[in-house]
Parts: sequence; structure tokens; C-alpha cells
Amino acid sequence: MTAAATDPFRLDGRRVLITGAGGGIGGALVERFAAAGADVIGADRELGAMAHLALSDRLSFDVADLPGTSRAISAYIAAKGAPDVVVSNAGFTRAELLEQLDLESWEKELAINLSGAYALVDPIVSAMAERGAGSIVFISSVNGLIHVGNPAYSAAKAGLIAYAKGIAVERGRQGVRSNVVAPGSVRTPAWDHRLAADPNLLDKVLPNYPLGRLVSPFDVANAALFLASPAAGGITGAVLPVDAGLLAGNLRFIDDVLRGGE
Repeated sequence: MTAAATDPFRLDGRRVLITGAGGGIGGALVERFAAAGADVIGADRELGAMAHLALSDRLSFDVADLPGTSRAISAYIAAKGAPDVVVSNAGFTRAELLEQLDLESWEKELAINLSGAYALVDPIVSAMAERGAGSIVFISSVNGLIHVGNPAYSAAKAGLIAYAKGIAVERGRQGVRSNVVAPGSVRTPAWDHRLAADPNLLDKVLPNYPLGRLVSPFDVANAALFLASPAAGGITGAVLPVDAGLLAGNLRFIDDVLRGGE
């Protein structure tokens, strides 16, 4: 028996659909799942965003267009069958506080980060349940568990966690697992413009993280691979923070109050 056949972290021959594949986290997901032997299908708004990736197939749709997303994925299932694994990664946010929020931005954030995930995953889960096997991994955020700004994004990411648990409970008997990765701040190119505007920004951010660093896209990808793989075959409905310790406790409070800023 080969090592691949006995290694529970391998996904040889499994088809894995990853949305937002052209982004920073998406690219790391593609790399990690491909290295584990999966046939990776990438999805993004534009095919050009995935031109640099080694993919077995490419899909283009905008998750903010709910009917379009549902049509695209239903057509793919009809033509090639449901993937074995889905990593729902596509998302978007802008830095905002409650006083900066309006109905338009609320609806946009929920459409991209929550409703679009539903439009994508619902037809796939139905096909997985009919087949009797499948794994869903949602990329949510620590914003769905604590409030650190971005209220509309946070509401959407909390909704993803609730939706994942719903799938886990109601489709578990049909062989479908559903789990969540909740990253903290991830060092992707999205940080570049913020650091250009404020080169000292990380000096303000990092004291909140017990590990003293941001997480990398590969930290997130490794967690998603674990949850999707047979190694996590007994895990469903779980939320795995990948947050450099942010949710473990308030380090800044300890440093500023108990240690007195020493």
C-alpha cells in the first residue's frame, strides 16, 4: 500500500472547488490542495485572475450575483458532477464602523460574504447528499466570533458559521461534513496599501496577537486542508480559529493594565 493511500491528509483523485482562487488566500489554498494530490477547480470573478495557477478547471462567476452563481454551479454539476470538496473562500470587506454603515454597503457585504456562499454551496450540498459524501469548508473570520469593527462583514461571517452548522446537523446522515476556518488578520497583498499609507500600522496591530505576528495565507490553507481531509473525518460543525491567539484572550489588556505598560 502506498503512502498516499494511508496518509489521511492526502486527497488524491478528489476534486476540490475553491472560490476566490485568484486572491492571496485563494492562491495558497490552490497550492496546498494540489500538493495533497487534489484536482483543483478554481473559481473567481475573472478567469485572468487565475491565469498563474495550476488548475484542472476554471469557472468564472461573481458571488454577488446570486442567480448567476447558482446557474453557473448548477450547470457545472450537470456537466461534470459535484466536487468532493468545496472551499468557500471568496469574500470582501472594507474598514468601517457603525456610523459609516448604510443600507447599500450592508447589502453588498452580505451578498458577497454570506448570500453568495449560500448560492454556491446549496446545489452542491444537495448533490453531495444524494451521492452520500462530501466536505464543505467555509473561510469565515474572527469577526464572526468577536466584534473588532466591520459590522456588516462581521454579521455575514457570523451567518456563515451558523449556515455551516446547519449543513453539519441536517446533512451529516447523508455523509456531508461542514466546517469553518476563522482567520484573524491575514498578511495578504490587501495590506499593502494600508502599510503604504501608515508604515507603523503593524506596531498598532501586532500587540493584540499573542504570537506577535499576522497569520499567513498558508496558515489558513493548512487548516482548511485538514478540515477537508479524511484526517478530520470525525469533525463536522466545528469552527477552527487561525488567529495567532487573538481569541485566546486580551493580551493588550494584560500588558497595558496588569503590567502597567511596562
